[in-house]
Amino acid sequence: MNSNVTLHRDFVISEIDDRLYGAFLEHMGRAIYQGIYQPDHADADENGFRRDVLELVKELAPPIVRYPGGNFVSAYNWEDGIGPQEERPVRLDLAWHSRESNQVGIHEFADWCELAGIDMMLAINLGSRGIDAARNYLEYVNHPGGSAWSNLRIKNGRQQPWNVRMWCLGNEMDGPWQVGHKSADEYGHLANETGKALKAYDSDLELVACGSSNPDMASYPEWEAAVLDHCYETVDYISLHMYFTNHADNLGEYLALNERLDRYIGSIAGVIDYIKAKKRSRKDVHICFDEWNVWYHSVEQDKQVLQGRDWPFAPPILEDLYNVEDALLIGCVINTFIRRSDRVRIACIAQLVNVIAPIMTSDDGEAWRQTIFYPLYFASRFGRGKALQLAVDSPTYPAGELGDVACLDVAAVHDEPQGVISLFMVNRHQHDSLDLDVALEGFSDCRILDHQTLDHSDMKATNTEAQPTHIRPSAGAGLAIAGTTSADKLQGRLPPLSYHMVRVQACADG
Repeated sequence: MNSNVTLHRDFVISEIDDRLYGAFLEHMGRAIYQGIYQPDHADADENGFRRDVLELVKELAPPIVRYPGGNFVSAYNWEDGIGPQEERPVRLDLAWHSRESNQVGIHEFADWCELAGIDMMLAINLGSRGIDAARNYLEYVNHPGGSAWSNLRIKNGRQQPWNVRMWCLGNEMDGPWQVGHKSADEYGHLANETGKALKAYDSDLELVACGSSNPDMASYPEWEAAVLDHCYETVDYISLHMYFTNHADNLGEYLALNERLDRYIGSIAGVIDYIKAKKRSRKDVHICFDEWNVWYHSVEQDKQVLQGRDWPFAPPILEDLYNVEDALLIGCVINTFIRRSDRVRIACIAQLVNVIAPIMTSDDGEAWRQTIFYPLYFASRFGRGKALQLAVDSPTYPAGELGDVACLDVAAVHDEPQGVISLFMVNRHQHDSLDLDVALEGFSDCRILDHQTLDHSDMKATNTEAQPTHIRPSAGAGLAIAGTTSADKLQGRLPPLSYHMVRVQACADG
């Protein structure tokens, strides 16, 4: 089967915001405790942070991490996480039916982010709390000194403010499961008034309003329209969330789910444009896709904890073990974000460690990379630059309600200063190889710098503590540059059910 792709140096979708490759950490399960923080671990540093986890996080290089929730934030008192650790209260977390020790708060998380070279995106409780708690939190975190809350931060050991630029105005407030769930009008009004208070302190802050928890919500997409009608001029982003499942064990339909994601993004982009036109506004609001991942492997076993009568500390919940087919879908999802990077400026994989995460840890052992680590790593490392508009002619296959979808899922990014084109490709056909022909229009003197592939004969294969490198990328083969009179071409064959990252050194013509 032949798949033909044409790209051109001058046909650009958008300059990609590096934060498209962000992540998320919530106080739930073993994400924080026994994840990034475990003072009694053999590889912990003097502050209790696991060095092995930190090294893998640095490898992924997420530019930003959203914290501390998630559902957790909707009943969280940020003040519980400051001051001497031995004096901090233990609270019951209603979201994840567990005990929260508050040994990690804003100081500890900020210290970890500095070690990892990551910016913070802080979430505010707009479920059980409101404007006062939000503005006090901002003052504690960002004000240099000379006020009550900034002086308390200094007293607690941090002289310089952290100057956090991104703030999330609550979490999934459309969801009845959320502590403090609100109607769209209630939430839109509160988000606007809270945002106005925060921007009264610093008008350059970036604020994220809550959009739909998923496109199956009964309130979708009216929720976004109502919320933005209240706060369009105050906020800078509307958040979206989406998780992907393969409960039916239908591989073809599963690998096509990023098409549903694409339609979700397109619909909300249309809502944004409608409100912008309605308000005669000159301002652009973008999408912050601050929760996304595969999540279904652990759902049944988690019920024992979430519906139990005890309140455990850092219980092992939502610890999906990811397989090869999950890695292929993650590659397709990231490709969708790249192709929609004109509207989706920020995206955060949920989560970073242990809880539906690319990194797993053992309490008394080592950390390791899950299969989904690799497509995220390749995109984060080599997907920064300009997203190129592609013309794709690919065979299709039927994918249930999604209709016919292309066998080839592909995105391309041009790193202009380095003179490199990075292509991220998935052949999602279950049986047939694709004969690939990519016309590199507007470029010359092309050569392949690197070709990495991820595939395996067993789509259900995983990495485990005992076999941490069972699934990993390998050097690709079968692709080459062919010069023609019109343009250089990348040509070759992509095996069925395979992921590919190809970097091409290319001189821009003219």
